Order: sequence, then structure tokens, then C-alpha cells
Amino acid sequence: MNGRTTPSRPMPGTRRVGDHCAPRVAIGLNLLNLSTAAIQTGFGPFIAVWLTQQGWRFVDIGFALSLGTVAGLAAQLPGGGLVDHVSRKRELTAIALVALGAGAALMAVSAAPLVVWASQIEHALASSVLTPAIAALTLSLCGHAAFSQRLGINARYAALGSAGAAALLGLVAEVVSVRAVFMATAALTLPALASLLLIRPSDCVIGGGEHMALTPPHSRTQRDWNIFAVPALHIFAVAVLLFQFANAGMLPLALGHLTRQEGTPGWVLSATIVLPQLITAALSPWAGTLAQRIGRRPVLLVGFAMLPLRALLFALSPGAVPLTLIQTLDGISATVLGLMLPLIAADVTKNSGYMNLAIGSLGLAGGLGATFSTTVAGWIADSAGPAAAFTVLAAAGACATALLWLAMPETRPETETATAEVAGGSGPGS
Repeated sequence: MNGRTTPSRPMPGTRRVGDHCAPRVAIGLNLLNLSTAAIQTGFGPFIAVWLTQQGWRFVDIGFALSLGTVAGLAAQLPGGGLVDHVSRKRELTAIALVALGAGAALMAVSAAPLVVWASQIEHALASSVLTPAIAALTLSLCGHAAFSQRLGINARYAALGSAGAAALLGLVAEVVSVRAVFMATAALTLPALASLLLIRPSDCVIGGGEHMALTPPHSRTQRDWNIFAVPALHIFAVAVLLFQFANAGMLPLALGHLTRQEGTPGWVLSATIVLPQLITAALSPWAGTLAQRIGRRPVLLVGFAMLPLRALLFALSPGAVPLTLIQTLDGISATVLGLMLPLIAADVTKNSGYMNLAIGSLGLAGGLGATFSTTVAGWIADSAGPAAAFTVLAAAGACATALLWLAMPETRPETETATAEVAGGSGPGS
């Protein structure tokens, strides 16, 4: 013996707590998030256009879309709970992707009501599983200590996938047909499934007990309903509900008001969607690193504060160019909410392990807020004018921000604080 201690090496198939994803795994996650976001884009406004071309009435289109919305809300908690109780996250992700592709293919096959309804329900159910499944897979691959930074990278590739798919599928609709958009969407499941081949089962094994979600479901000491005894989860859920209530109706109302005033140039519709995605792609990794260095609350407050500011600026009845520039604030808010929802869910379930049920509960809260937003905003705009509607939305956003400021605790685990401070020299601002 030479008196020196030789560092122990992890067993094959394991990694020490805090290790980052291997390059092969990182490529797989990047492609998975990019492809999944691209698939989801295919279920966007193209559906309304396709059904209108097939002679559907507006009320019937609204019913079909509402059916998907209701199914999605109902599936949030069961979907998250399912992911928590299934150990094989990779295989569950693959099943959800196949279901998404099948839902897109159904839209291309027929515009009969039963087929369209089935497609909408299938898309909602698959999405309720896929979102938490990707978060769970990311946690199992990278660990809790690196989860924040990795979520930021996930969000970057998801934003790039959404922006790229919007352009690609728009071109398909223009050159071929709207029906072909759904076939292209179904085909996008192939690269998403291929990305899972880059992730091996052994990659998902992490040494140590840094998060109970990394242990087999049957080994957890707490029951899944114990997460609802965590006050921070309820506080954040109310903030998310208020956020989505303020956010969901804002852009449609602003575009509708602009159209009545001076018409809406075609480029504005694209720019107000693509520009926030580009902002999200640029900011997400930086925001993830910052949330790990300085904590969740400061990043949350900045992102949420952009919401009432955006609403008040819209209340000034801006023209096309100013409206588009104001919409960049949505990119900041979307970056923060997209990052913080799974991250805080992971933080508050560190000891219980039921992260995905928490994600589902937060998704349910956000979905309820978004569902009421457009109706309430439209009613106020018709009754008292758009400025009044934007003021109400700004008030809701301000209430969400105030709630976080006054009641939301810092959820970053204390064990990660020292790690973040040691690694701070490589983070933003260094």
C-alpha cells in the first residue's frame, strides 16, 4: 500500500450521483425531445383547417377539439400515476409515441366524426403519459443533481422541434395537402422511436438514493397520495392555474383585436408563434443552470412577472410589429414554466418518489386555467372592451407572481446547494 486512497469505481451500468448524461444518451434525449415536439405540432391548427375543408361546421370542430381537451384534463393524474408505477420508462415512452402516431394516422385516414373523436382522445391520453414519461426518463438518466440543467436542454430541443415542424408541416400543407400533414406527423414518430434505441436499459441505473423516483415502485416507503400533503405543491399548482388563466387567452385576443383594427398580416401569425419558440431555445439551458445555481424562486419570479407586463402592453393596442416584439416576453415566461413544472415536481417528491403524479396534478391545474381563459377573456372583451380584458388577465398574472413571492418556498434540495455553488464558475455569468 502506498498510503493513498484509490477512488472507487462504479459498478458496470451505474453512475455516481451527479454525473451528467453520456454523449450517446444526450443525443438520444435531444432527438427524443425534438421529435416529440414536432409530432405535437401536427395536432395544432392543422386539424381545424382540415375539418373545415371537409365541410365540418364550426360548432362540430369546437366539440371535437373540446373532447380532446376534456380527455386530456381527465387523464393528467392517471397518466402521471401510471408512469410512477411502471419501472420500464423507456418502453412506456415508446408505447405513448406509437399511440401518438396512430392518432395522427387516423386523422389522415378519415374525417368521419367517430374517427376524429377517437384521434383526439388517443392524442390526449398518449400525451398525458408521454410528458411525464420523458421527464422520468430524463431523471433516471441524469440524476436529480443534473436534472435542472438537462431539463433546460430538453426544452431547447423541444422548442426547435416545434419551430421546425411548424415550417415543415406548413410547407407540406401548401405543396401537397392538409391531409398529408397528418401522414407526415405519423412518420415523425420513427425518429422519436429511433432515439430510444440510443438509450440502453443499463443507462437508467443510478447509484445512491438521491431521489426516490429512481427506486423501484415496490420499494418506496410512502404512498402516492402523500405528495398532496406538501404545501409547496399546492401553492405552485394555484400559481400555475393563474398563470395559464392569464396566458392562454392573451395572444388570441391580441390578434383578434389587431385584425379588427387594421387586419393581421400573414407573417404576424407565424412570427408570434415561432419567435417565442426561438427565445425558449436560446434561454432554456441558461435558465436551467441558473435555477440550479441561485435557486428556483428567483427564476420563477422573473418568468411569471413577464406575464402581467405583456398583458398591460397588449392593452395599449399595439400595431403588428410592436405586437410581435411584445410576444418575445412570452418566450421568457414559457421558458420558465416549461422548466419549472417538472423541476419543482421533482423537488417536492424527492422523498416520496411520485414525481410524475405531481407533474400530472400541475398539468391539470394549468389545463383548467387555460380552459377558462379564452372564454372569460372573450366575454370581457365583448362586454367592456379588449383593454378591460387585458387588464383582468394582467391582474391574474400579477396574483400568480405575488403568490410565488409571498408563499412559495425555495424547493432546491439543500444537498444540491453546495454542489451548485462549487460548479458555479461554469454557469451563466461566469
